[in-house]
Amino acid sequence: MNLSTFILVSLAFGVAFGTLLNTTFPENIELINQSFLAPVGESFLRLIQFVVVPIVFSSLIMGLTRIQGAGQVGRYTVKLMTSYLITSSIALSVGMSTAYFLQPGSGLTGFSVSENISIAETPSLISWLVSLIPVNPLEALSTGNLLQIIFSAVLLGIGVQLAKEKAKPFVELIESIYHISEKTLSIILYVAPLGVFALMSSTIATQGLELVAKLFLYVLGLVMASSIMICLDMLALFTLKAEPIRFLRSLSEAIALAFGTASSNAALPVVLQNIQENYGLREEIASFAIPLGTALKRDGAAILQGFNALFVAQIYQVPLTPSLLTAIAVSSLLVSFSTPGVPGSALITMATVLSASGLPLEAIALVAGIDRLTDGFKTVVNIIGNSVNAIILSHWEVEQVPDVEQTPIG
Repeated sequence: MNLSTFILVSLAFGVAFGTLLNTTFPENIELINQSFLAPVGESFLRLIQFVVVPIVFSSLIMGLTRIQGAGQVGRYTVKLMTSYLITSSIALSVGMSTAYFLQPGSGLTGFSVSENISIAETPSLISWLVSLIPVNPLEALSTGNLLQIIFSAVLLGIGVQLAKEKAKPFVELIESIYHISEKTLSIILYVAPLGVFALMSSTIATQGLELVAKLFLYVLGLVMASSIMICLDMLALFTLKAEPIRFLRSLSEAIALAFGTASSNAALPVVLQNIQENYGLREEIASFAIPLGTALKRDGAAILQGFNALFVAQIYQVPLTPSLLTAIAVSSLLVSFSTPGVPGSALITMATVLSASGLPLEAIALVAGIDRLTDGFKTVVNIIGNSVNAIILSHWEVEQVPDVEQTPIG
């Protein structure tokens, strides 16, 4: 049994064990969750995050040393951002259209709304752009700020190219860091099934499946929208003759991990490894596009924000005027680029979309309970969309995916 299958089996056992606790031993949930499930799940996430920063930082610099000058870096960035805007707009349209036709919020009653909701103030676009520039690159590394890490790596990568031979010892150090981090990741992944089991068991045990039944249309709609977007991504690969079936098989470990952890950041090292070693995307492209996309490119978040906003409007019977739909679309698209790649992040940024659209902020409480169960689908869409955009960049650069010997999967 390979790792991806093992993780999926662990997911299934996690759902079963969590359901058993919730329905049969409710009095033991708090003890088992606090003494075993939650600590094991959190420990696994921390182990994965342990290798995210060194792998992202070192792979970016290694990739940039293979890119011919700052002009090529700029060209890659412009092409990726163009691709991100187009595909994220499509994802947003899929989410809003699904919510519009399915009407998951119409006639929904019997939910109490919490009055104690803390909403963090969202910084302005200019402030956010300025914050991308780190004052101290070591601080960016220590805090795990992906966008600042990418900015630092790009500057250092350009500096390495300008320094040429004098930068050789630094490049060798970075290559050592990358290979050590990669080996460390392979060790950590041995405990992935246990970590995923604990995370899923904890979620189901504490939240139960009753909420899923109440919000069945809501969950169904998000699953449908996510599936449609994944199909569109596969259609794009098929059009490019980029072998969508092999793509999915190559990323099976990353997809399973993304669903289980509901964290794009946690899945990043495995995505980077899978798409290079299993699929064969050139390191020059992968090491630049995958980290950048993890920080910025979140189709799942675009789907969720647009879907949630229409869901809330339907609950409160707010007319869907052109101005409201425009406000939802624009704010959801912007927010999708700044959503952190951690579990539950969509609830934080959801406040921005509802506020910009004039919808009640207290509605966040309506989806808070179900968010962790739907977060996995969102994260899978995120990493697939990110990887597909990296492949689009490769084809856009008129670079054929190399024909490499594939690692047997399944």
